[in-house]
Amino acid sequence: MPELPDLQVFSHNLDKQLSGKKVTQVQLKNAKKAKQSAAAFKKALEGNKLKEVYREGKELRFRFKDDVILGMHLMLHGKLFYYEAENPNKHTILELLFDDNSGLALTDYQGMAVASLNPEETGVPDALSDEMTADFLKETLAKKKTIIKKLLLDQHIIRGIGNAYADEILWVAGISPFSVSNKIPAAKVKALHKAIHKVLKDAEKNIRKAHPDIIAGEVRDFLKIHSPKQTLSPTGATIEQQALNGRKTYYTAEQELFE
Repeated sequence: MPELPDLQVFSHNLDKQLSGKKVTQVQLKNAKKAKQSAAAFKKALEGNKLKEVYREGKELRFRFKDDVILGMHLMLHGKLFYYEAENPNKHTILELLFDDNSGLALTDYQGMAVASLNPEETGVPDALSDEMTADFLKETLAKKKTIIKKLLLDQHIIRGIGNAYADEILWVAGISPFSVSNKIPAAKVKALHKAIHKVLKDAEKNIRKAHPDIIAGEVRDFLKIHSPKQTLSPTGATIEQQALNGRKTYYTAEQELFE
């Protein structure tokens, strides 16, 4: 699944490639998970000019004239492809054809990627937003007996962090993923806040450097801990693996457990 740093790069590249273009045709080819009807997508988007593409949490957002917004959640296997005139891609969910005959296709062989119009604003801070302060994190953790990795993955608390980057963040912060949130001391909460920003921004830089034009897939080869190919952390500790809520969790004995 593409995570926050991937989506940051995707949104930048999509914005650069598509902003300023007008949609001439919209086709919702798979309405299984769509939030609105094919007719609603046509009415909202055809003839409308794209103003910008950006990221919100784990979603891509396409803002059109009059603040009409198209949301795309790629889920596990959603991918985006550019095309010219005719879309050759299989398993298409949504097609957007623009006035220069270029197009964008959202695909998913499982049919689970979600397209929506004017998605609701949740009020939950994005992991990289100004609202996600050290004080917010401290106050939030103090109220929760939840295991810290579960809390980081909860999109109703902090938006944008996925499984792989939760492991990376907790390793950088030196906190065991199995620590109880309200038992983590203030100094470590500060370290966690710093690690969230550092890990996500560094990942974005790595992805952009290696794949400057990417709009699909996920890049993981630079991760320090969350990798089945690595046995040791950069500091020489053995990387352990354990299932947590059905997801693989990677960690080392370097990370302090608070319980």
